[in-house]
Amino acid sequence: MKAMVLAAGKGTRVRPITYTIPKPMIPILQKPVMEFLLELLRQHGFDQIMVNVSHLANEIEGYFRDGQRFGVEIAYSFEGRIVDGELVGEALGSAGGMRKIQDFSPFFDDTFVVLCGDALIDLDLTEAVRQHKEKGAIATIITKSVPLKQVPSYGVVVTDANGRIKSFQEKPKVEEALSTDINTGIYVFEPEIFDYIPSGQEFDIGGDLFPRLVANDAPFYAIRMDFEWVDIGKVPDYWQAIQDVLTGKVKGVEIPGQEIRPGVYAGLNVRANWDKVNIQGPVYIGGMAHLEDGATIIGPTMIGPNCSICSNAIVDRSVIFEYSRIGPGVRLVDKLVFGRYCVDKSGASIDMQAAALDWLITDTRQAEVIKPPIEHHEIAELLGQEA
Repeated sequence: MKAMVLAAGKGTRVRPITYTIPKPMIPILQKPVMEFLLELLRQHGFDQIMVNVSHLANEIEGYFRDGQRFGVEIAYSFEGRIVDGELVGEALGSAGGMRKIQDFSPFFDDTFVVLCGDALIDLDLTEAVRQHKEKGAIATIITKSVPLKQVPSYGVVVTDANGRIKSFQEKPKVEEALSTDINTGIYVFEPEIFDYIPSGQEFDIGGDLFPRLVANDAPFYAIRMDFEWVDIGKVPDYWQAIQDVLTGKVKGVEIPGQEIRPGVYAGLNVRANWDKVNIQGPVYIGGMAHLEDGATIIGPTMIGPNCSICSNAIVDRSVIFEYSRIGPGVRLVDKLVFGRYCVDKSGASIDMQAAALDWLITDTRQAEVIKPPIEHHEIAELLGQEA
């Protein structure tokens, strides 16, 4: 069976992470989110998978290759060109990406599914396809019901009593919402869908294709299903996803490493005097990380591999990417540290280098920058925290 993973977007809402990591490669405890999707597809018999790529395409192709080690076959459709020897992404839109593949050679010759490459899901794809066929649909959106107060964060799908789609609302106000069923970015299509997608132009599934289907009164349905769906479309979503994984709220994602004490998991060769650090789980610490005496880590927190948490530093409910050195006395609460950036869980970021604060948070692969001692309340002020 055939499927497509949408992986060409720039991921602007997940910056600064997506400056160097494409959204499908964003790690959930060191495992790219797209890898979870491939596992799900394989479990339900989808073993021929197309992936459209554009932004940082080499990162995706270099990791997944032809899919052999994941038990599937993968091929890639690059959207862009080479300028001055560099790959420049030019995404065609989600539907335009599908059309490019089909125009190259008619790959989609039977019922197929399309998944956005930036969410953790545990959907029963077999049941979704069964219901799609039962309705005689040309296209089906898998929807999920959310509490009314959450509706303004999503695209809402409005249907009749039989599930036929009548209209859409993009992030409506609570008082204006006509439904609490949201678009999860999971679709089931028949090959006839290409009758509605033009060739050679940018064309989006949600913004262009779906309105065209409604206008043409096509057999277009929504199927509401109860399943786990962890969207990482924005930085706050990603921060929350890691929190939920560590606290066991997300099924099917095991914390890697060895449990060295209750709720504390460590990768290979972590350097720490466990009697002289204060750790309150759940916490994951990647391999070759170093925790200095006097460091405090309060969960849910993820410390990436090759990180260094210096003496008297406090890392509280935070996500620290690999090769980060958190300096002595630094206090991070509800933060995400990625390279030179320190990001609040709301998404507001500080460029530590531009702000001349890169001696507080540095890269473990470079020589440590020694600065005069600084008071704890001054560090807190610099990072926008209460002392």
